[in-house]
Amino acid sequence: MKSIAAGIFGLSLVASSLAYAEPVKIGVITTLSGGGAGLGIDMRDAFTLAMKQAGNEEIELVIEDDAQKPELAVQIAEKMIQSDKVDLMTGIIWSNLAMAVVPNVVAQDIIYLSPNAGPSALAGANCNPNYFNVAYQNDNFHEAMGQYASENYKKTFILAPNYPAGKDSLTGFKRFYKGELAGELYTQVGQTDYAAEIAQIRASGADSVFFFLPGGMGIAFMKQYAQSGVGIPVMGPSFSFSQDVLPAVGDAALGVKNSASWSKDLDNEANKKFVEAFQAEYGRLPSIYAAQSWDTANLILSALSKASVKDKEAFRAALKEADFASVRGDFEFNTNNHPIQDIYIREVIKEGDVLTNKIVATAFEDHKDAYAEQCQMQ
Repeated sequence: MKSIAAGIFGLSLVASSLAYAEPVKIGVITTLSGGGAGLGIDMRDAFTLAMKQAGNEEIELVIEDDAQKPELAVQIAEKMIQSDKVDLMTGIIWSNLAMAVVPNVVAQDIIYLSPNAGPSALAGANCNPNYFNVAYQNDNFHEAMGQYASENYKKTFILAPNYPAGKDSLTGFKRFYKGELAGELYTQVGQTDYAAEIAQIRASGADSVFFFLPGGMGIAFMKQYAQSGVGIPVMGPSFSFSQDVLPAVGDAALGVKNSASWSKDLDNEANKKFVEAFQAEYGRLPSIYAAQSWDTANLILSALSKASVKDKEAFRAALKEADFASVRGDFEFNTNNHPIQDIYIREVIKEGDVLTNKIVATAFEDHKDAYAEQCQMQ
């Protein structure tokens, strides 16, 4: 366990004496080891940097590594609630871990804010006043690519890992895709050998491939796909071509289109400051995981400037206002505590020797997820 004293983002948020009458303890469970570690490291680094810039020592972070194991994440969460006495929780990257942890956390009247995982099961009928998703609902980025594929291709082969986010991914893609499916596959979580899948793609007659394979899975697939010489154009959500994986994928990613609610070239002051601060602190460009985590931290800070975390009703209301400068620009919560936000199409480019993304189109404006109407919260 690692505890970090951190503080309030003092550049734009001035805390009232009421809001900071007592210390606030935030439990951060994220993936810091194994094949998915890069995602969790970016989450942690952005979150701690946002807190560091504030300088208020009344906020304490309790950070632990879930090693991408649901059973471990459950144990850590219970310890944080019962022993560490955390006031809030955040950090989980993977949807299968979120599904294992979040329902029990919110049932114990602990507010959980997701900086990434957005399973459909928590967005609809099982929404909860104590659950806020600051990132997206899992289907959203894939919906954007389904629309993009409909406009550019006729026969797409789709694949994703066999876990909640993977299922939401292909569901979202198919919701907006109007063409023919050349094939549909669910791979194993953590899989590193994609020879069989690539052979199926080669034989499918597809004119395009859509894949959602975050972290090390995407790196392995893209390297093997490039080596195979199949040559069918690929596309995916930002997770498949995020800043954390592009250096490992290499030039094979150049020109690939992907979807996201954020990009480092978004032209707003909050985003410019974030990218500059993150790069100065860590010597690398931030990923979408970092951007979502930064927003999560600053949402918490904005709410703490208005209400005590001990007053759950007032604090939830302060969170719902989303009164912070998002790196995504306009940001608000829908009735199910999930974002209403723009989603973009990005292209992988090279700036000097650095692979990165640039926005080339807007897929959706003020996009809402498909499950909000099933949520009974007002």
